[in-house]
Amino acid sequence: LPAARRPGEACIRVLLAGICNTDIEMLKGYASFRGVPGHEFVGRVEECPDARWIGRRVVGEINCGCGDCLDCHAGDSRHCSRRTTLGIAGRDGAFAEYLALPVENLQEVPEGISDQLAVFTEPLAAAYQVLEQVPVTDQMRVAVLGDGKLGLLIVRILSTLGCDLVLIGRHPHKLRHATAWGVETRLAHESDSVSIPPSLTGGYDVVVEATGSARGLAQALNLVRARGTVILKSTVQDRTAIDATRVVVNEIRIVGSRCGRFGPALAGLFEHQHAILPLLSDEFRLESGLEAFDRAQQPGILKVLLRP
Repeated sequence: LPAARRPGEACIRVLLAGICNTDIEMLKGYASFRGVPGHEFVGRVEECPDARWIGRRVVGEINCGCGDCLDCHAGDSRHCSRRTTLGIAGRDGAFAEYLALPVENLQEVPEGISDQLAVFTEPLAAAYQVLEQVPVTDQMRVAVLGDGKLGLLIVRILSTLGCDLVLIGRHPHKLRHATAWGVETRLAHESDSVSIPPSLTGGYDVVVEATGSARGLAQALNLVRARGTVILKSTVQDRTAIDATRVVVNEIRIVGSRCGRFGPALAGLFEHQHAILPLLSDEFRLESGLEAFDRAQQPGILKVLLRP
């Protein structure tokens, strides 16, 4: 059972959890977290102060606010200065048999969404967060850097908007997912600096950086037009260098982008399930977690799941 279950929290039996790049970066020291990692999950409520939740299949928003600050009173615990974050900061996570979350963080998973699909709720919410922060129109030229799990989910969402869209990545077999959705792709080799193609004058209006690399921001700045927007998604342990002069002279807007709302993501799972499920690479029992982490770090692997 969860080691620390606070008042007002539900005890959730984990059915399935997903390994993401943030979990891998935490192995290298990101966030200085000590405890049980894991924040992508689907589970079933076993104990709860509100008995109506018991037995329900749920996912849960990962940020848990203090309940007293201005951000919490405004309904956005994602930026509470005293928040804990599931499996990332001050709260044991989902790579366990049980976890605890406040009741207000829970969202019931609709019938018709499988456990495997429900695990994608949190990363899909992070993809939808891009649209909450930057209004993308069909007149814009947009580039997504990074063909990993998050980059592909972002491309999938953006591909429905009619914008001039390209995905730039380093793995042909990953890029093929986007090609199947009708999205233009470009292959960037490890030794290459990503650059604007000759056919594109001035650069992209929006560049979404989802490389999972400290080099990603510099690559994004090479692609964005003057007065364009870079949306920064990667959370990495390594220091990120920035050419501040270029940002100032070209008046580039840099937007940090983290967690999104689960409501739109749960609805989007229905719409995009046939594109999302092929992103599953492997599944391991929880007791084989170290093997699962090794697998998740191999080239070409997308989503790896853990099943308690």
